[in-house]
Amino acid sequence: MPAPEADDALPASPVTLEPVHTAKDRAAFMDVADILHRSDPSWIAPLRFEMDERLQASKNPALEGVDHALWVARQEGRLVGRISAQINPRHLERHGDNAAHFGFFAAADAPGVSEALLAAAENWARERGMTRLAGPFNFTINQECGLLVDGFDTPPALMMGHDLPRYERQLTQAGYTPAKDLIAYRFSLTNDAVPPRLQKLVKRLASDPSVQMRSLNVSAYRQEVETIMDIFNDAWSENWGFIPFAPPEIAHMATELRPLVKPDWLSIAEWNGEPVAFALALPNLPEATRDLGGRLLPFGWAKLLYRLKVAGLKSIRMPLMGVRKRLQGSTVGAGLSFAVIDAVYQACRARGVVTSELSWILDNNRNMKRLIEEIGGEPYKTYRLFEKPLGGETSAADAA
Repeated sequence: MPAPEADDALPASPVTLEPVHTAKDRAAFMDVADILHRSDPSWIAPLRFEMDERLQASKNPALEGVDHALWVARQEGRLVGRISAQINPRHLERHGDNAAHFGFFAAADAPGVSEALLAAAENWARERGMTRLAGPFNFTINQECGLLVDGFDTPPALMMGHDLPRYERQLTQAGYTPAKDLIAYRFSLTNDAVPPRLQKLVKRLASDPSVQMRSLNVSAYRQEVETIMDIFNDAWSENWGFIPFAPPEIAHMATELRPLVKPDWLSIAEWNGEPVAFALALPNLPEATRDLGGRLLPFGWAKLLYRLKVAGLKSIRMPLMGVRKRLQGSTVGAGLSFAVIDAVYQACRARGVVTSELSWILDNNRNMKRLIEEIGGEPYKTYRLFEKPLGGETSAADAA
């Protein structure tokens, strides 16, 4: 069922765009989504301190070297929309498609709002010589990306976005077409039955002396993070739109995730002494922050700590997993993929977790989709990336 949509703008009022530079501007940028989603029962506001840091190049290593701009839209003083535009030199170097990206798209359902926001991003990109605009990327493919187009009736998982149904219409009416779909899978951990084919494969791997399974070595935490990200960068290297995590991003991620990482929620498979596959699950933080409105002060921190440390969460997200490229499509690769996922899910099940999201998977990744569905994964959300060629002329709705 689509999420309800409020009458959240003044019809036919002039739209004014304001660039985002200061802390006050960033606060307004964050406010937009809360205002537009105020009647959406599935909306969970991101933690504002985390979002504020992500919007600052000085605190977000993914923005290192990335030319970017942010705007908020107002009608008669009211916040009615937001958007970012960015050019990632690492994307241009790797894919060579002369594309800029947009992100954080949110717009009230009133004449001129989405048009002005998208025109601003398009003009900004065109002025910098880009010939295509794609998104949403918040800010990169390794952060939140894709517009939710199916699965509005459930809240977003950790580090995943949530949108209103009208955003897809607003993009398509502005000339954007689908580029790629990203699938989020849901698992029930109350059933630990292993399909017969995989039972045989797991038994064979368990008796193979060349295969070793292990969890996180806490005493070598930074090295472990570097190991799994090396596997991840190799495993995903030929996927659509992929940009490898850079060392500063990996270091930043290690610091950010450390409070959430449980040793037995990371499983690493070694083959002949080499780490070749891994799976990582994290507590589904939005379950714990659902009623905090994105704010930890004055008492939200106490509720969050209680829910994480005492009450325990019933859901997780598996945001990272992979098997080295040379093993993909092989029996060993399939077996190790299942083995690391199953090891993590067994550990989570033992802690009372009942549901998991595994996301995201490219819609054309048939091998991974087949494996996930064979072990009980159900596709329940679709995130879509859109693109539009940019002509040489400036958009009529010049909101820059």
